[in-house]
Amino acid sequence: MIHYLKRKHIDIVKYNACIEAAINSRIYAYSWYLDIVADNWDALVLNDYEAVMPLPWRQKYFIKYVYTPYWLLQLGVFFTNEKTDINLFLQMLDKKFKFVDLRMNTGNKLEDCFLASHQLNQMQFISLNNRSYESIKSQYSRNRKRDLQKAANNELTVRWDEDPTLLIELFKNNVGTRLSKVRDVDYLNLTKLLKKILKLGKGEMLCVYDNKENLVASAFFLKHKHRVTELVCSTDFKNRDNGANTFLNDGAISKYHPNFEIFNFGGSTMKNISNYYKSFNAESEHYNMLKFNNLPFPLKLFKR
Repeated sequence: MIHYLKRKHIDIVKYNACIEAAINSRIYAYSWYLDIVADNWDALVLNDYEAVMPLPWRQKYFIKYVYTPYWLLQLGVFFTNEKTDINLFLQMLDKKFKFVDLRMNTGNKLEDCFLASHQLNQMQFISLNNRSYESIKSQYSRNRKRDLQKAANNELTVRWDEDPTLLIELFKNNVGTRLSKVRDVDYLNLTKLLKKILKLGKGEMLCVYDNKENLVASAFFLKHKHRVTELVCSTDFKNRDNGANTFLNDGAISKYHPNFEIFNFGGSTMKNISNYYKSFNAESEHYNMLKFNNLPFPLKLFKR
């Protein structure tokens, strides 16, 4: 039986143990991660935590709705038995909420989902398993190899374990200018999150500097089980013709390839971004964006 549990009633030890043991385990689903990035969250729990579905939620006009917080790439149903029926969770979700806009994870297949309102998105990854760095690099496109030469010509250097606020400021002043919906509290949450991840030893930050000690690119990488994932990254938009972004990703691939099986770029469904990652000879893996809107009129018009 599936139960809807409020955050305060969740057995956090059992919940996190389920996430840890899940076949499709993802770092974003741990209680400590959700406590930082989500305004509120509850969970659907199968029996004695055999499977769980964390649900970040907000409330507007006295109506609770499920949303995907910033800095969270995948949620959905996490299970220890591959025969778990995801539809049972979605049926319960449909009963509990009038509006849902939630990223599922790549381990949730919704081909036979009873909810018609879900769309297929993608992210890009490179398989690192049993491959040398040289063999991975040899598969980069001509443009990526050209960027690496630019980086060498510009004397770019890589540094690890820098202060995460450097990345956040770089992101805020560049990528963030194109993201009008990112609030100040979201950046505060990101600061808390990166510091927590560093404290737990679950991630690392990389910075790229030019020969004048200017920060020109930076990224934060999550480390969880067999995969490493680029959570957030940015370049200096005023100084982009130096190969810094390619140099950054190549530096991370070089570092992580001996100890991880998958390098996940985070990726995008946007064609120009996905094509960029594919130029590293990356493949695409798909996840579903679960969307439905059963709000009463006229509230339905404000949430699309």
